Amino acid sequence: MTGRRFALVGGVAAAAVVADQLTKWWAVDRLSRGPIKIVGSLRLALSHNSAGAFGLGSGVVPMIVLAVVALVVVLFVVGRSIDRSAMAVALGLVLGGAVGNLLDRVFRSPGFGRGAVIDFVDLRWWPVFNVADAAITIGCVLLVLLSFNNSGTER
Repeated sequence: MTGRRFALVGGVAAAAVVADQLTKWWAVDRLSRGPIKIVGSLRLALSHNSAGAFGLGSGVVPMIVLAVVALVVVLFVVGRSIDRSAMAVALGLVLGGAVGNLLDRVFRSPGFGRGAVIDFVDLRWWPVFNVADAAITIGCVLLVLLSFNNSGTER
């Protein structure tokens, strides 16, 4: 049963990475011509975040990259022992989001380990974010909620 949950972690993580990278590719292509208003304060507007989360820590981005690599390794190892499907989904979302943003840091300009993360969901009252950020947030909220119900394995 644990092997299935590990596969679920990997499948959810892969889906999050693919969704994140495809939406970032679309955002760079389409939103470089200008923002798109959706409804109310929600708009899609291209942003390149060369700092850390919420634009903080711009001087320590290489350290952030190393920390994210360590996090990915830890999540991968922890994912092997997951005993509940909901926990596997939550962990997969966090892992996929971390990998999605890590790919930007590694492969986007200005260079290896210093690349800017592509953000494009702009609420105008919250920092601009992307699919990877949403996956991390949703995964973390699920992990917290699931920790309140740690009654054991799921059937």
